[in-house]
Amino acid sequence: MKIRVSAVQYHLHSINSFEEFAARCEHYVRLAQEFGTEFLLFPEFFTTQLLSIPDENGRARSITRLPEFTEQYRELFFLLARNFGMHIVAGTHVLERDGKLQNTAHLFYPEGRIAEQPKLHITPTEVTEWNIAPGDGVKVFDTDKGRIAMLTCYDIEFPEIVRIVRAKGADVIFCPSCTDDLHGFYRVRYCCHARTIENQVYVVTTGTVGSLPTVDFMRANTGQAAILSPNDVPFPPRGIVAEGQLNNDMIVTADIDLALLHEVRARGSVTTWRDRRTDLYTDWK
Repeated sequence: MKIRVSAVQYHLHSINSFEEFAARCEHYVRLAQEFGTEFLLFPEFFTTQLLSIPDENGRARSITRLPEFTEQYRELFFLLARNFGMHIVAGTHVLERDGKLQNTAHLFYPEGRIAEQPKLHITPTEVTEWNIAPGDGVKVFDTDKGRIAMLTCYDIEFPEIVRIVRAKGADVIFCPSCTDDLHGFYRVRYCCHARTIENQVYVVTTGTVGSLPTVDFMRANTGQAAILSPNDVPFPPRGIVAEGQLNNDMIVTADIDLALLHEVRARGSVTTWRDRRTDLYTDWK
């Protein structure tokens, strides 16, 4: 089965209203529809753009106020997914749950369902500066195009959690990301590549670009979208199905073929998933 996927290199800049944010999101969705996209990925923390909207005193808002936009965010992407007939992994949005902030990835189905996956591994900045709390469980999500997982940025740097979602049947991992410099960007990117090889899955990733001069810890962004595969015939030698241009405002689109994953798992030049040494280390069931 083939799936057409797109990833948005979302450009962050200061705005004055939620309507500006909504119009920009709809622009990307309309563009993806022109390419026949079935799954569209937005980056991690792209809704922090809403914090640049001046508050009652004309100043940018703090991270604690981002959950105030949750209802509008969910309604916006509920309608976009339904009206444009595509699955949208709408990056992450900060929710408030039981008095705690959680950085949460959202999947909006075209028929109206909404699924959530909180980020499981929290970076030091998220903890110390924003008081973000980790999620406590990982899920996979069935769609009419196959089973997927959503692992956010830092999550992809932990091989164990990716083993778990592969063991649960995920063939495509969507990895929304947000990194401020090249060190962070390449750390996430290289780990995405490693996970495709270890687990013989596709990884679709993207990050924020641009700048929010008035929003703390969002003043610098380094991002590039990529659609990644295992490094084996019949995939591209570098394992890059498609990639964007670093730090440009753009959308990246490609077809991924799930049948090829089954082929390499059975008859590839390496069969890393099948050759796990579960007699030596824990197998994730």
